[in-house]
Amino acid sequence: MDHARVLDPRAYLARLVTRQALNRLRSTARARETYPGTWLPEPLPTGEDASDRALRTDDVTVAMLLVLESLSPEERAVFVLREAFGIDYDEIGATLDRPAATVRQIAHRAREHVHARRPRFTVPADRARQVAEAFVGAALGGDVAAVTALLAPDAVQMSDGGGRASAALRPIVGRERVARFLVGITRWPIPGPGPEFGVFNGMPGVLVRDGDTVDTVMLFEVSEVDGADLVTAVYAVRNPDKLAHL
Repeated sequence: MDHARVLDPRAYLARLVTRQALNRLRSTARARETYPGTWLPEPLPTGEDASDRALRTDDVTVAMLLVLESLSPEERAVFVLREAFGIDYDEIGATLDRPAATVRQIAHRAREHVHARRPRFTVPADRARQVAEAFVGAALGGDVAAVTALLAPDAVQMSDGGGRASAALRPIVGRERVARFLVGITRWPIPGPGPEFGVFNGMPGVLVRDGDTVDTVMLFEVSEVDGADLVTAVYAVRNPDKLAHL
């Protein structure tokens, strides 16, 4: 595109990227319906330097991305453009070829849906890592009681193997069931040098290698539950297609 013909580069870019993203969402909808087991987003490494500040917000956690996946493509576009980028309703309407009044209604509906389902009472990053490290240590030590004590009553474990790696096909719900499952899988020898702690999608996690290949990335959602800092969700990504970039 000849830049001299673009009157508003920001608006042009927003419109171009949004329409490409909508086309992508719609084209992958059928594949998602037949996806083997649970679908999880790719784990994104997020560091502590200033350039990663945007990636360390709650908006890129796995839980939040799963909430966004439950929106329609149009709702998701409106929500991201409005909430993440602060684009006004008239500009969003021009991007989607919808009246501004309609965009306002879509934004209100999407905002209510997201706020009702997004995680609440998250804890500071350093504290979340402490809880995650204690949790992993208890699991590797085979201490079911200690693992259970660090889990919220309604904790959930979700695995994504994509049909290419072994993984639980359905979410596991409840602290006792999650604890038994995680301690059970850690009884098998862990490939590579052992788990490497890191931050992915703004959440504490561990990366497990098998030689030069990343075998698994496990993320831990830590929230305040009845005054205690507990693991409320464990996300395990094993689909090789989602780990190649690591």
